Amino acid sequence: MAHAPSDELRLLEAVIFASAEPLTEKALAARLPRGTDLRGLLDTLRDQYRTRGVHLVRAGKTWAFRTAPDLAGRLAIETEVLRKPSRAAVETLAIIAYHQPVTRAEIEEIRGVSLSKGTLDMLLEAGWIAPKGRRETPGRPVTWGTTDGFLDHFGLDRITDLPGIEELKAAGLLDSRPALQAYGERETPDGDREPELDLPEPLDPDSDR
Repeated sequence: MAHAPSDELRLLEAVIFASAEPLTEKALAARLPRGTDLRGLLDTLRDQYRTRGVHLVRAGKTWAFRTAPDLAGRLAIETEVLRKPSRAAVETLAIIAYHQPVTRAEIEEIRGVSLSKGTLDMLLEAGWIAPKGRRETPGRPVTWGTTDGFLDHFGLDRITDLPGIEELKAAGLLDSRPALQAYGERETPDGDREPELDLPEPLDPDSDR
C-alpha cells in the first residue's frame, strides 16, 4: 500500500535524523517508496526546519541535520582531532578547492615549494580530499579534488559557496608570494582570468614550514 505524502516526509525525516553521517540522495531514495518525489520532500523538510534549532542542510550530494548557525556558539561540543592542520595543509587544501582536479606537481608549482607526502595524507585522513582520476599526460599523475565531507565540515552547500579572496587575505591565509597568490584566480575556457574562491576560516593555520 502506498504511503501518504505525510508518511513519506516523516520517514525521510527519521532516516536523516537516525544517520550518524550525511546521506546521499541515492541512499535516501532507497529507503522511500518507489516513485517518491525525493527532491520535493527534501525542500519541504528543509523549509520546515529553517527556523528551528537544527537545520536540514545539503553538502554536495549529501544531506544532514546540523545545528542552526546562530546557536552553534552557545553549544559546548568537544571533538577529537588527529592533529591541527598546518599552514602547508591549509594552502594545499585551498589550491585543491580552487583548481580541482589538480595534480601534486601543479600544487607545488602554485605554492612555489615542494609538498610533503604527510600534507596530502593529513587531508585524506580528514576526509576533505580524494583522488579524482589520472591526468592524461606522461606519467598519468593522480589528480585531487575536494569531497562532500569537505563541504559538510565547512558548512557549504556547494564548492561555489566558498568565500572570496579578500576574506582569505584578511584571515592571514594568503601571503605575499606571487606564486601562491596565483590560486586566487583561475583561467576560464576562453583564456580570460576570473576571481577565484577561497577557503573559509575554520582551519587554524599554524605554520609547519
